[in-house]
Amino acid sequence: MCGIFGYLNYLVPKSRKYIVETLMDGLQRLEYRGYDSAGIAFDGGNEIPLSDSAKLPCLVVRQKGKVNDLRKAVDCLQGTNWDLEFETHAGIAHTRWATHGEPSAHNSHPQRSDENNEFVVVHNGIINNYKDLKSFLISKGYKFESETDTEVVVKLIKYLYEKHKAQGDKLTFQDLVELVIAQLEGAFSFLFKSIHFPGELAASRRGSPLLIGVKCESQLATNHIPIVFSKGAEAEHQKEFRGGLVQSPMIRPETNSEAEFHPLGANKKIEYFFASDASAVIEHTNQVIFLEDDDVAVVRDGCLTIHRIKRGDVNEPSHREIHELFLEIQQIMKGNYKYFMQKEIFEQPESVFNTMRGRVNFEKSQVVLGGLKDYIAEIRRCRRLIFIACGTSYHSAVATRQLLEELSELPVMVELASDFLDRNTPVFRDDVCVFISQSGETADTILALRYCKQRGALIVGITNTVGSSISRESHCGIHINAGPEIGVASTKAYTSQFLSLVMFALVMSEDSLSKKQRREEIISALKDLPNQIKKVLELDDTILELSKELYTEKSLLIMGRGFNYATCLEGALKVKELTYMHSEGILAGELKHGPLAMVDPTMPIVMVLMDDPVKLKCLNAYQQVAARGGNPIMICNENDDVGELTSKTIKIPKTVDCLQGILSVIPMQLLSFHIAVLRGYDVDCPRNLAKSVTVV
Repeated sequence: MCGIFGYLNYLVPKSRKYIVETLMDGLQRLEYRGYDSAGIAFDGGNEIPLSDSAKLPCLVVRQKGKVNDLRKAVDCLQGTNWDLEFETHAGIAHTRWATHGEPSAHNSHPQRSDENNEFVVVHNGIINNYKDLKSFLISKGYKFESETDTEVVVKLIKYLYEKHKAQGDKLTFQDLVELVIAQLEGAFSFLFKSIHFPGELAASRRGSPLLIGVKCESQLATNHIPIVFSKGAEAEHQKEFRGGLVQSPMIRPETNSEAEFHPLGANKKIEYFFASDASAVIEHTNQVIFLEDDDVAVVRDGCLTIHRIKRGDVNEPSHREIHELFLEIQQIMKGNYKYFMQKEIFEQPESVFNTMRGRVNFEKSQVVLGGLKDYIAEIRRCRRLIFIACGTSYHSAVATRQLLEELSELPVMVELASDFLDRNTPVFRDDVCVFISQSGETADTILALRYCKQRGALIVGITNTVGSSISRESHCGIHINAGPEIGVASTKAYTSQFLSLVMFALVMSEDSLSKKQRREEIISALKDLPNQIKKVLELDDTILELSKELYTEKSLLIMGRGFNYATCLEGALKVKELTYMHSEGILAGELKHGPLAMVDPTMPIVMVLMDDPVKLKCLNAYQQVAARGGNPIMICNENDDVGELTSKTIKIPKTVDCLQGILSVIPMQLLSFHIAVLRGYDVDCPRNLAKSVTVV
């Protein structure tokens, strides 16, 4: 949700056109996160100042709609010299997903401090105490032009700048940002630009992801950046108004030794890329720094410093590592496909293979999960397993709960993160809590993780994003290796999460002789899985024809039971996400307890009926539907006689019962995709939705 991108070139001459195009391209890489408006801020004027004290005006362009609409608005700027070359320049850009205030130009980011754009900021997240701060600033004479919580932040930084300037204090950009974030409650990531600090960018985060890419011609001289802690941060704060602004002490670094990062020393060429997602920087550099909560990062004179207002526990790292990303730009391009989602559906034979790569030894029938091996004995001794997730990730836990209970012989709870927190669920030191998130930044899931961690539980993270908050805050975990997923509606991440949890169950049971035969049966089936997925994908044309019968409908029921109940839930979610059609996933065993009242000859129904231990029970549900005039589309196994019950069938390969859900969900992904395309909807960016839900 929302996207931040910033670019700073130091002693690397670039034209204004290049700078703006770089910012725009960065936003384009972030479009998949979901947004409804976009904006950009860069230096104006058609002459470079001769003195350092001279200030260039800041141009802010904001537009409701897509990044291409923003490009058109920028192209319409009058009197702008696009060929003007900047030796040093800092610019910021943003895609907004509306929370406070409707989608509009004045609610878009960057938000500005005043009509002169002295300070501008882009923001992901929500400021919980913005109303108190807004009331305070209004009392000081500030006028607001938007409905956003973000405008409070940028007006607050101007207020603090003017106040300390009047007192004779000469604050740095870093000082100002630290003073500002000390006042804020909520989740955020910020990127600030100011005409008072030309050629500088300042960033901070708390609960919302932000990273910095570093690019230079020569090899980096170090693989880490020291952290500078600030003096006086532990002092008692005085309240300036009740429940509001904190009068912070003057903040200065404890030491300047190794405080600044520069790859080759002072006055060397370097470029920095700030982004909320690695996909926006990978075409420029694979050297990135992931900021932690309450870090304040500032680039000044080409040097990067990372400050913290206060020290944490004694084990807190004293530096931030520079990570090397292995993501390739080709992976986030559409290739020969028209849509990212379509590409990702058809990538699933490769993505599930990559999830198993190096982990499953088919010759020895062994599974090794390197991220868990040091903790697996402790996990086996736990009281219970608690799986916590949201949306599609939650469904992957539902899909594998039965197998986990069977192989681990432990109680398994599957919880929605938001509900788990609302109930203040009891958690104990001998519990193992597993957190599943494609992005690793899902706000409710992170809050639940911290809740469980405070209570002493062992934390296991399952994510698709290296360096994400969940991957860093977990004790151990599994990286699902599905590759970048750009489409908002998750497809290949779901099947890779499903598969990762199956492998987790296999590892949990590897010391049990009684489970040996079952484990070998599952591992043998895993070997054939990629080829079986390819066979399912060959049914695309058949599924398209069925979609043509459904795309004008207003509702769709999807029913099944056993290992395929999660397919019904996930299939219904995909239909809702992409087609905006009402859809419901129903446990076939509950049909007579209410849902049967909805069945008539006009109600579209999909039934998942596999050749597995609950087949006869599902056939009973089918007979009840047929008796009331229902004519469901049947997802069934090849060569199974149930396919003769109806002319509308999707016949998929048969595999072991606990893996059948990986194959049965793919027709639902394709069905949802085709219905959405037939309806003329944006498949990759469904309305009102975001890829990474970073606010609660």
